[in-house]
Amino acid sequence: MDEFKQWHDEDLTFHTESNVYFSQCNRRQELSLNEVLRLTSDIAVEDYRQRGMDREFLVEKGFYILVSRSAFRFHRLPHENEHIMVTTWEEKPEALQLMRTYEISSKSGEKLITGYSSWLLVDPVARRIVPTKKFTLRPETTKQTEHDSMKIGKILVPEEMQLLDRRTIHYSDIDGNGHTNNSRYGAFIMDALPVEYAEKHFTDFRINYAKEAMLGEKMSILANIDDAAKKITVVGKTESDVSFESELYWK
Repeated sequence: MDEFKQWHDEDLTFHTESNVYFSQCNRRQELSLNEVLRLTSDIAVEDYRQRGMDREFLVEKGFYILVSRSAFRFHRLPHENEHIMVTTWEEKPEALQLMRTYEISSKSGEKLITGYSSWLLVDPVARRIVPTKKFTLRPETTKQTEHDSMKIGKILVPEEMQLLDRRTIHYSDIDGNGHTNNSRYGAFIMDALPVEYAEKHFTDFRINYAKEAMLGEKMSILANIDDAAKKITVVGKTESDVSFESELYWK
């Protein structure tokens, strides 16, 4: 029988073991893109919870912590019923962003997915960004490591974009912060792509969250597919503004 453990190292690196379940996989029986986003954001939340800072506590102290940008490299996507280790740690924050690194590996230690993300501190009432120097609920780390994924940063959107899909933000898309959960955008992206592109073996993925999508809003999914560069740029726009921008690269 498999046994799944969770623990913190002395340097506050957080480890959690898990199985990859059938419902987390795409039709190739590999971990889906939205599940990569969900798994990594959930482990960040769980890291804080086990250090005494659950979401309710953070809200009481005047903080939402919202993922802003993420970048991942897919060395090999884990498959159904694979025992995986998900590891995360905080890195030295920037003035307006908390920084976090992720590693997903197999039971044998094979590197599967690596990446990192930036998170914004937001005042729950004023809905304004809070400087990270005001987040004093835990010791601030000075740790900085090299990342083998693409850098997070501005995504250059081509002028020529093709409309692939229109969808409505439904109740099941919304999380406890009152807006579309970050992992749902991974599903929006993959649902919009033509099947022959959705089933490419992607090596890298970046996403920038621009403006939260709310219940009932209409979202248009636009894309530019560059076969020569083996790159797909996908943008989600609501009727009022850009909601997210992303890039996918394949072999």
